[in-house]
Amino acid sequence: MYTSFFGLNEKPFSISPDPRYLYMSERHSEALAHLIYGITESGGFIQLTGEVGTGKTTLIRSLLQQLPQNTEVALILNPQLSCIEFLIAIVEELRIGRPNRSANVKSLITVLNHFLLKNHSRGRRTVLIVDEAQNLAIDVLEQIRLLTNLETTRQKLLQITLIGQPELRKLLGREDMRQLAQRITGRYHLEPLSREETSAYIEHRLKVAGATGQIFTASAREEVFRQSRGVPRIINVVSDRALLGAYTQDQPEVSSALVRLAAEEVYDTGAKRKPKWWRIAATAIVIAAVVLGLVWTGLRISSGPASEAAPMASNKIGKTVTSEAGTVVSPTPKQPENGTVEANNLLQPLDEMLQRHGGEATSTDAAFDTLFRLWGVKYQQGTSNACAQAELHDLSCLFQRGTLSQIQSLNRPVILALHDNAGSAHQIVLESMAEGVGTIGIGSNTFAVAPDNLTAYWSGEYLLLWRPQIGEWKAFYPGMRDPQVTWLRESLAAIQGRPIEPMHSDHYDQNLETRVKDYQRSRHLDVDGLVGQQTQIVINSDLGTSGIPKLATAN
Repeated sequence: MYTSFFGLNEKPFSISPDPRYLYMSERHSEALAHLIYGITESGGFIQLTGEVGTGKTTLIRSLLQQLPQNTEVALILNPQLSCIEFLIAIVEELRIGRPNRSANVKSLITVLNHFLLKNHSRGRRTVLIVDEAQNLAIDVLEQIRLLTNLETTRQKLLQITLIGQPELRKLLGREDMRQLAQRITGRYHLEPLSREETSAYIEHRLKVAGATGQIFTASAREEVFRQSRGVPRIINVVSDRALLGAYTQDQPEVSSALVRLAAEEVYDTGAKRKPKWWRIAATAIVIAAVVLGLVWTGLRISSGPASEAAPMASNKIGKTVTSEAGTVVSPTPKQPENGTVEANNLLQPLDEMLQRHGGEATSTDAAFDTLFRLWGVKYQQGTSNACAQAELHDLSCLFQRGTLSQIQSLNRPVILALHDNAGSAHQIVLESMAEGVGTIGIGSNTFAVAPDNLTAYWSGEYLLLWRPQIGEWKAFYPGMRDPQVTWLRESLAAIQGRPIEPMHSDHYDQNLETRVKDYQRSRHLDVDGLVGQQTQIVINSDLGTSGIPKLATAN
């Protein structure tokens, strides 16, 4: 209903567990890393708990997309089953066959054990994931414990992950559950989002849905956190109602007042003390705001015409020139005859540039157009999601929060989310960084800025494109087996100047993990042994892969 009004491709706050909308907060990143690492290890249980609506199921969906290709998964979403029904569900999920009605626990275990041994002999892993595990019956939990007895002399044949609400911790803390609890090798509790993460979460989902500008004001995002306490599901429900409220009142932005009204509808707390006349009050507030806005505009026009004229005049004089060698010359009234410019003249006040050249030139579409152009790719506005377009050209998107030093280590042009002193949002492309000077692209123009000036207006969010050398990108984790592991071995051996034996092995073994951590440490990356997007991007840069636009223009 409201999507076209706000220029969105789809509803951004659906409560269905769509992995595209997964916002990787620090807590969610840690939880996912724990799950992946636990699954790729051999033996024991992994336990993930969290309050209702904190994103556990969405995390599972994301996990399933990132598992190694040599993994068989049985996902049990409704565990309110008897022992027989539970084992039958596992057998059916693994597509072993459809047991007959006369099947008993012994026959099902025999079939399952035979399958697990066969999988193991083929170098494949088998994983059981149980969601809503707090609803498991005691006898089913005991049966799960017994499943871990299916093993070889060296490792467990079935990796089990239990995911549930905090009641699961209480359940496993019982005295009669101590045998099971002792086999849990990894525990993680998913907390709600912080105030800052809630704001970033809202902006992230809006951008995935196609938003090109600010829709929720800063005070509205703050109010969403206050009403939801950082629980993603409540954030989604309240934000969805707030968007609908803004649409019905023809408001281009969601205010804190609209969020409060939306929360009252969601929690059903405003029916008694806010009768139908609240709509009249809301309309009166809107009218008053418009009147005040007109008065303020009139005061500014009557008090300062001269101050508005100067930027317009300088805009006519200045022109941005980019030399063939890539040297950027910012708008200046007069160029020296030798074509050089003093460093202080190069650096322009960023806020002035944003307000003068903003609007369509700093929209999300304009930023993607510039970024795609740097990769030699044509960006088609309004046809599909930008990252989906990138995938058609074998490119992947990396969107996250970080620092300029992190961006420099990745060495790729990035889209930065900025806010000027007037509070307006801008999307610009940081095209290069050299000798303490950054070059940013605003529309068809380029400008030189000082890094300190840039960070003063930057929210910390950035998006970059990169091209995986292994085709569709995948993460590498200790313990996994995959043919592409040989690429990782060969790449690090070439960079570090010594082989990683056995060079042709497809197993991510301890020797390779040690070398990966050494590499991550030397490049100031997270030293976790997990070869995700950031580590692979830096590897590609160190290998000197051709056809890659790089941030560093001078060595």
